[in-house]
Amino acid sequence: MTTYVLAAIAGLLTGAGLIIAIGPQNVFILRQGVARAHVVPVVVVCAISDVVLIVAGVAGLGALVAAHPGVVTIAKILGGGYVIALGLLAARRCMRSSDAIVTNAHEASTVSRWAAVGMALALTWLNPHVYLDTVLTMGAIANSHGNAKWAFAIGACLASLLWFATLGSGATKLSRFFASPRAWRLLDAVVAVVMLAMGAVLIASV
Repeated sequence: MTTYVLAAIAGLLTGAGLIIAIGPQNVFILRQGVARAHVVPVVVVCAISDVVLIVAGVAGLGALVAAHPGVVTIAKILGGGYVIALGLLAARRCMRSSDAIVTNAHEASTVSRWAAVGMALALTWLNPHVYLDTVLTMGAIANSHGNAKWAFAIGACLASLLWFATLGSGATKLSRFFASPRAWRLLDAVVAVVMLAMGAVLIASV
């Protein structure tokens, strides 16, 4: 029993470490939360998607991908390019006028529920970086726990559920702070720096 508990705790901590880092999913949830627009469906979609990817990695998909280094290399290049593109978009948002920033924030609050869900799905499933972290890395670590790998998976899934729920509710409470264009500009500046750095590191690791 102790082995399974320790594996679950390891999964919780590992999942938290990989998920909490600023990424496309987190940024989108943050922006939707601040705009108070369809936060619950977006959080549910991101959390369920992560759970599916974690289970796939633990079930063996990660090992299958690892057996083909060429696939990993391509995923790193595509993932790095994808994250860099998101960073450049965030940097461009920083340089807009205050009126344009306010307009964009208003547009985020008026987007339809299905459009928001579609964007959340795209940012999750079309991002090659998520397969490297959630499927490959998480799967490899989980399988190193032997018979306790599913306890590890449960811990990792719990970390994902807790994080996305906390991020969504926390972002909603920040909406008053982001009434200022300066706050949005600061957020996009941080996102741009982090995304560009993540993309560069990912490509450099090839």
